[in-house]
Amino acid sequence: MLGESVVIWVEASAHLQDMHRLGSKVEAALTSYDSNKVAELHRELHSHLPSEPALRLKALETVLSEKGFLAADAVDKWLDHYSENVGPMNGAKVIARAWGDGDFSARLEENATDAFRDIWPDAPEFDLRAEFNGPKVHNLVVCTLCSCYPLALLGMSPSWYKSTEYRARAVRDPRGVLKDFGTDLPQDVEIRVWDSTSDRRYIVIPERPDGTDGWSEEALANLVTRNAMIGTERDQSPGQSGE
Repeated sequence: MLGESVVIWVEASAHLQDMHRLGSKVEAALTSYDSNKVAELHRELHSHLPSEPALRLKALETVLSEKGFLAADAVDKWLDHYSENVGPMNGAKVIARAWGDGDFSARLEENATDAFRDIWPDAPEFDLRAEFNGPKVHNLVVCTLCSCYPLALLGMSPSWYKSTEYRARAVRDPRGVLKDFGTDLPQDVEIRVWDSTSDRRYIVIPERPDGTDGWSEEALANLVTRNAMIGTERDQSPGQSGE
């Protein structure tokens, strides 16, 4: 998350002039709503992230606001924009297209970044991989280093995704993690865990639910949940979302 990266950068610099420089970059990124600027700043600050950066986020926002480096409502506007207007709908629209277009689905599997740009020309520059669920395969995304997450595609990351428990257990006991989310998979279903980095992100492509033949892309997109695109949810049938 952008705010988490910013906190650690300020903490590491320990100098007012560095905070001023950071404040200017954060202000520009947040108020522009430019996902590429956000991604660039995230990559720059990524190596400074500690295990629990979110604990310091509110303190940073307060300091930047008090010093006049960040408008009081800038963070709220940015969060609202990504949560409501961008949110998981960018990813959901692409998945809906893949469900109804076999050629596009093949392109998405081969080069997810390019395929995303068919629907969203301003898609971020990072390397994106699409991992497809199947009858005997289920995919789960985690970031064991910190909390790398394609926020421009999926909206704001959930708090549990950034937790130490999820990051550790998703690798050690993915079946148990999925069960905690209500996704109890048979033993013959293989679980593949994908570890995100600052340069590479993953999105899970769930299977198209039965009973949706003839549905429009918009209707299909409305079925796709953020948790399904992370992999903690499997069944996207109407009324089945556990998010």
